[in-house]
Amino acid sequence: MSKNTLSAWDRVTLARSATRPKSSDYIDEIFTDFIDFCGDRNFGEDKSIIAGIAMLEDIPVTIIAQQKGKNAKENIERNFGMTNPEGYRKALRLMKQAEKFNRPIVTFIDTPGAYPGIGAEERGQAEAIARNLMEMSSLKVPIICIVIGEGSSGGALGIGLGDKIVMLENAIYSILSPEGFASILYKDSSKAKEAAENMKITAKDLKKLGIIDEIIKEPAEGIEEDFEEVTDKIKEYLIKNFKKLLKEDKQKLIDKRYEKYRRIGQ
Repeated sequence: MSKNTLSAWDRVTLARSATRPKSSDYIDEIFTDFIDFCGDRNFGEDKSIIAGIAMLEDIPVTIIAQQKGKNAKENIERNFGMTNPEGYRKALRLMKQAEKFNRPIVTFIDTPGAYPGIGAEERGQAEAIARNLMEMSSLKVPIICIVIGEGSSGGALGIGLGDKIVMLENAIYSILSPEGFASILYKDSSKAKEAAENMKITAKDLKKLGIIDEIIKEPAEGIEEDFEEVTDKIKEYLIKNFKKLLKEDKQKLIDKRYEKYRRIGQ
């Protein structure tokens, strides 16, 4: 099937594919000398979030990435990419550290949503996401967010406020899943395909609406067939834009970020 004939639901299926590369694959391919940091210094460790520091050629960066599993065992360990409050707080801990040492931040978004369990709610899920949004809005270092697969709901937004937002061609980014949207608006979750078309969740739709800044093209035969081509494009984009953003006056950087999201909200 040609890329031009793919429906929104086709792209949902591709974004959720078990064989689609995960955040750890991008980290291994794009960066060097990655050091993993664990724990939120409050409750515990959340393996749905990979957080650490690495080198992007000669630029030291902080990486925050949502990680789905590659098999059933890993998905259980990674909670299917659904982040708990401690995961968002770990991410914030690393982002504040990045600000302290003037390291730009890269986030990789790939989640069906924040974990909706009772324990997560008891530990302040909504507060953790809201605090991340508040803090990211005023961090004095550049932030580039990359949606590599499924970016859904507040779970994606919790690490998704940046100076630049980039999507892979077959990624999706939405307020909630098409199934959830169909259940609420149509009272019928089986209408998820129709919902996907109406939600405007594809990279092409979101670029047209001004929500994202760039689309990274994927090979016609599938991202798995030439993963290196995609990671080369991402690496080139990151280096080019970080070099520009790092030259910005810090207050001007924050002001531009504020204006960006005020504009999106209008």
